[in-house]
Amino acid sequence: MPPNAGTAGQLDVFVRQLRWEADGVVSLDLAATAGKPLPSWEPGAHIDLVLPNGVERQYSLCGPPGERSYYRIGVRRERASRGGSEYVHAFLRPGQRLAIKGPRNNFGFHPAQSYVFVAGGIGITPILPMVRVAASQGADWQLYFGGRTSTSMPFLGELRGYGERVHCHPSDTIGRISLSALEKPVEAGAKVYACGPASLLSDLDTAAENWPAEALRLERFKAPQAAPAENKPIEVECAASKKTVSVGAGESIVSALEKAGIRPATSCRSGICGSCETKVLDGVPDHRDGILSASEQAAGDRMFVCVSRARTPRLVLYL
Repeated sequence: MPPNAGTAGQLDVFVRQLRWEADGVVSLDLAATAGKPLPSWEPGAHIDLVLPNGVERQYSLCGPPGERSYYRIGVRRERASRGGSEYVHAFLRPGQRLAIKGPRNNFGFHPAQSYVFVAGGIGITPILPMVRVAASQGADWQLYFGGRTSTSMPFLGELRGYGERVHCHPSDTIGRISLSALEKPVEAGAKVYACGPASLLSDLDTAAENWPAEALRLERFKAPQAAPAENKPIEVECAASKKTVSVGAGESIVSALEKAGIRPATSCRSGICGSCETKVLDGVPDHRDGILSASEQAAGDRMFVCVSRARTPRLVLYL
């Protein structure tokens, strides 16, 4: 069991510090209640925050890379909150206890000739540790950071310390990030790491059609909306459990598995957190997540059973 473990793989933590980072954005420093080091992590990682009201949400780690005495996350107060960000802003205070799961990393930061970072609003949180690592290594990098206003852009004061490598685009005074400015550095062999609103990531997806393969890596707040697909009944054979489960057209794979007594780890149930990643032994998945790249989807060796289905009548999964 990991250090400071609570129930069901949870870690018991408390709010060590809370700070305002921008209009509508707070950061939380979370430390282990037992005083032991938290699990190691790398840029791009996130945790599941398990709130006292039972709500569970995913937040990127944005503190100093490698720091284990505490985790830092940033939380924007959402107008249409379903109980996550609203609870954090309204009720969490220093000293309060809660739990976390993870960390997990679906947005791994890998060596490249150079880097282009693109962030919109609270999407700066997974990017910030990457910037810190790139700067500490003396790498060639640029950051394009956008938001509604400069006062709504978190960690802006810290980022300005990097000088001209950081290009700030508050849309009320400067306008949106110009993707044409990215073409030359990407052609030169850069990796592009981006996180932000769906409109920004959609524009980047379009721009990336002219970039080298696998140049773009995205961290999404929600899985992309694909064209409506017909859901047909499928059979899922669970190799480890030695059970075969029928999945109806109107239910998800994970729901059918749970009805059969098989309970994969789940959290977001929307294809973005990665907790339900499952090995595919046979059959062709119909990927509907917001995590895997095109080449990873084509490999067909893993899938996320909360949202994805099958292109074949039968799947064999390692469950």
